[in-house]
Amino acid sequence: MCYKMIVLDLDGTLVNSEKKISEKNKKALQKAIQKGVKVVLASGRPVKGVLPKAIELELDKNNGYILAFNGGRIINVTTGECLFEADLPEGHLQEVYELSRKCNIGLMTYEGNDKLITEDDNEYIQLELRVNELERITPKNIIEYVTFPVAKYLLAGKPENVEKAETIFKQALSKELNIFRSDPFFLEVLPLGVDKAYGLEKLIKILGISKEEVIACGDGYNDITMLQFAGLGVAMENATEQTKAAADYITLSNDEDGIAAVIEKFIL
Repeated sequence: MCYKMIVLDLDGTLVNSEKKISEKNKKALQKAIQKGVKVVLASGRPVKGVLPKAIELELDKNNGYILAFNGGRIINVTTGECLFEADLPEGHLQEVYELSRKCNIGLMTYEGNDKLITEDDNEYIQLELRVNELERITPKNIIEYVTFPVAKYLLAGKPENVEKAETIFKQALSKELNIFRSDPFFLEVLPLGVDKAYGLEKLIKILGISKEEVIACGDGYNDITMLQFAGLGVAMENATEQTKAAADYITLSNDEDGIAAVIEKFIL
């Protein structure tokens, strides 16, 4: 198979434990680009959290793409154009807020591409702020403050609390919203049907690429649908067991240049 696109999750996949892209991964991706392969970064992060990595890989010079907010935004890195966006339906924030209190987890959402809105604070909220270099907005009342469309709600807390919360949130809201864990400490709430596979399907239709011509790589729960959708789904050695079970191939870990290994084996 001649693959025309490689889609990469960021955290736990393309970046190592220090949140950096290794030189070996960079060089391999440049070789793939030179062969005409489209590179796409697909992450639960907001646009601002993905864009620096895209520029580091020179995707702005090579017509690369970003799937941010777990597929809720598709961005052409070269032009800056937003090709697709999906926002949460109105009317659920009150219930999400109340459930977050019940489950003892923090609630966050986003304004534009660079602002994080939350009344709460814990180490996982601090992680989201730090990794994505977001400006924090702390309203007195988040329900009254958020009067505009948002891409997602992000719940964060101790893994044992988030695991319990996933069941509770799904029981209450799964008919209206898409709910899943992206990390043991993060619970994502997106528009119904929106995930990385959904965003990827939108993108390949725009570009005229078949799913059989796509390699997708990931490590987390939120990567499973994308791996199942792509022609070749690749899980990292450090991936969750559920993600590995959904994959066609398992590569080296994110600390062992697993993406470079995939490119060398299947593209170069």
